[in-house]
Amino acid sequence: MDSTLLSLTDQRDLVKSREVTAADLMDACIRKIEKLNPVLNAFITVMPPEEDLPSGTGSMPLYGIPVAVKDLYDTKGVRTTSGSKFFADHIPQEDAHVVHKIKRAGARIVGKTNTHEIALGVTNNNPHFGACKNPWDLTRTPGGSSGGSAVAVATGMALAALGTDTGGSIRIPAALCGVVGLKPTYGRVSLRGVLPLSWNLDHAGPLTRKVEDAALMLQVMGGYDELDPVTVKTLPGDYISHLRDGMKERKIAFAVGKFIEEADPEVLEAVRRTVQVMKELGASVDEVNVDFLREAALANGLMTQADGAAFHRERLLEHPDWFGADVRQRLETGAKVSSTEYILARRTQAEARRRMELLFDEFDSLLLPTTPITAPVLEGENAVERARQLTRFTAPFNLTGLPALSLPCGFSGEGLPIGLQIVSRAWNEAGVLRAGYAYQEATDWHKRKPEIALSA
Repeated sequence: MDSTLLSLTDQRDLVKSREVTAADLMDACIRKIEKLNPVLNAFITVMPPEEDLPSGTGSMPLYGIPVAVKDLYDTKGVRTTSGSKFFADHIPQEDAHVVHKIKRAGARIVGKTNTHEIALGVTNNNPHFGACKNPWDLTRTPGGSSGGSAVAVATGMALAALGTDTGGSIRIPAALCGVVGLKPTYGRVSLRGVLPLSWNLDHAGPLTRKVEDAALMLQVMGGYDELDPVTVKTLPGDYISHLRDGMKERKIAFAVGKFIEEADPEVLEAVRRTVQVMKELGASVDEVNVDFLREAALANGLMTQADGAAFHRERLLEHPDWFGADVRQRLETGAKVSSTEYILARRTQAEARRRMELLFDEFDSLLLPTTPITAPVLEGENAVERARQLTRFTAPFNLTGLPALSLPCGFSGEGLPIGLQIVSRAWNEAGVLRAGYAYQEATDWHKRKPEIALSA
């Protein structure tokens, strides 16, 4: 049995029962990295094993678990490049708040994962550190900007990974690589020590192999941080206790309308099949037109580029040539956004939030595709156009700040993963995870592994 292809929670139980040790887990993941990273380029920096953990598991929920960290999160004494020439030699003095939290919970960091440059893109074709490859088809993009994190989890190079999501950057690579990705509610997880792209739209969250793994990671990652002005002081979330409560009498909205129907037929068919599964689990499902999300997606794209241009204004002025072509184009476009355009986008944001609040007054969750297509080819594509296309169904929930989960729901005729997205009201990560877990346990899609991982 290849232990690296087990889930985080399965491995944690093996460590607790002393069937394997923390050192065994780390060694297995490092061996996978040595074999697969030269091909997949999921890691920018591989970190040597840290000092030995204390014996026994105590109360550490992630004791001994190898976790990959997107190279946007600061790691004390280890370079954090953000996939950028500007930060190629940046050595942080402190860990990002979330990195500190997962370490305190017993996790061991195996490395820093490849990302689309400054997280502004979804192909992960990085001009400075090389393209990250999709493990299901090496000619395809893994999605981005957290592509390296998704690839690391899909192939067993790590048992979980940290990502960020401004327009879909956790959920898109999760969908294209066949893993689970969770974007929590805006303000649920601290962003202190994470390079910003948009102060208004950035989210931090986990990528994992199974839904229960994402629940455990969020249990550790979430919580108020008084030094981060974005986090909100709320009651501590409990994402695990009710994970297995099921879907009986839950009310689900199934997204329809022209905005949704412009997706690839194979994707639409796979997501439609989830409706029958949910009904068999006891939920009621009603179709709801979500064409209003089109304007929300456009507003999110405008704000992302404008906010990114604001944060990188000095770098864009002094060394525009240090940015890759697609990122420079998007930043320059963002710098030209007028105050009127930005204010109108913020009004769209307020309207979309209210529309979603009203929707969730009636329904417990919303189902729709994560991406409108499966993984496109990596080379020769227009990265800016791919960003517009792949963020189509994810960006509205950055704009509204709502919790959204992506998990596998099928495969295309070419053997590429298809993602189901589940969304709910603000702060209801527990409901999103419960729905995702119920669907996962009723299907087998999450059990499939890319051939390259099985052969390594």
